[in-house]
Amino acid sequence: MSFKRTDRISEEIKKELSSVIRELKDPRIPMMTSVVSVNVTNDLRYAKAYISVMGTDEEKKGAIKALTAAAGFIRREIGGRIKLRCVPEFSFVEDTSIEYGAHINKLLHDIGSNE
Repeated sequence: MSFKRTDRISEEIKKELSSVIRELKDPRIPMMTSVVSVNVTNDLRYAKAYISVMGTDEEKKGAIKALTAAAGFIRREIGGRIKLRCVPEFSFVEDTSIEYGAHINKLLHDIGSNE
């Protein structure tokens, strides 16, 4: 099973990005913020990070804005932790797959309890 280099780099960036986010001291970022996945372009110039935030809609939007504002700091921290020739520029996108999965699970549980 062979993995492309960009896939391995994406996983490493995901791991380091989640530790950097935990270290941020911005009050707009809740404790229940997690990195779902990271997609890096083939030339390693750009990375799209999918972020899941548990909370209200205002907290989610605030967290994405805070991460976008701290993108330069995050890029510098990742560059210090991972040795790459070019550290990618980050864009942060809200990911709702965890909430959607919980909603589907609740619906299935409700169907099962009605029988």
